[in-house]
Amino acid sequence: MLTGSRTPLRVVLLTTGRAPGLAHLLEQDPNRGRLYQLAAVVATDPASDALVRAKAGRIPVVLHDLRAFCAGRVGRVGDLALRREFDTETVRLLEPYRPDLVVLCAYLHVLTAPMLDRFPDRIVNIHDADLAIIGDDGRPRYRGLRSTRDAVLAGEPETRSTVHLVTAEVDVGPALLRSEPFPVHPMVEDARRWGATDMLKAYAFAQREWMMRAAWGPLLSRTIAWYARDQVRVFGGLAVVGGIVRPDGINAAPDGRPRPARRAAGH
Repeated sequence: MLTGSRTPLRVVLLTTGRAPGLAHLLEQDPNRGRLYQLAAVVATDPASDALVRAKAGRIPVVLHDLRAFCAGRVGRVGDLALRREFDTETVRLLEPYRPDLVVLCAYLHVLTAPMLDRFPDRIVNIHDADLAIIGDDGRPRYRGLRSTRDAVLAGEPETRSTVHLVTAEVDVGPALLRSEPFPVHPMVEDARRWGATDMLKAYAFAQREWMMRAAWGPLLSRTIAWYARDQVRVFGGLAVVGGIVRPDGINAAPDGRPRPARRAAGH
């Protein structure tokens, strides 16, 4: 919950290499400057084009190089104990920017307790899968870095992206918003029938790129506006936005009526 201040929400965006959707926030979002300000962009890769784009837009930038951090401690990037040290440093680096909301956009690393504890219910992530599709384990079926590919290979007729709150368990935090559907082309069935995995992977890459470039900016804009208006609450592991419970609300039709979350294809 935010303070209710009428000053613009302060948003810090974290990314790794690139940040699909950042251009929309910088160049097309009428809410920026009115409801929120982009206080900083932080990247964990020195080659990140998000740093270049943000700097060109006169947004403060911070390079927080994860590989260099781990190399300096003779550790592996995947070492979560070392990651906690890195996230402790991230908290320190963010302090001057006083973020009300942290947005992860193509941030490719697991967040650990120092960040989660410092910003409870105030870190959101955009994920390239429909988190309303539930697997047999009761969790979203398509999680992780290859979610779009997994959905295409599984025969899903469409893909969507989802904005959700970040929790200790990756890609299962309360869902806030999902994109419009991006239909999977019928020709994919030919590739599936042929067992042409290389073609399916190439198609999934293009599907994911199209979805990220078309949908991520508007999704982030709408989510940030909800926080700026202090409309987001979390109760019992569910997100409530403007009185609508998510993830039921995540399946809302254009008329606002909820649709039930469907189960994974083939289940």
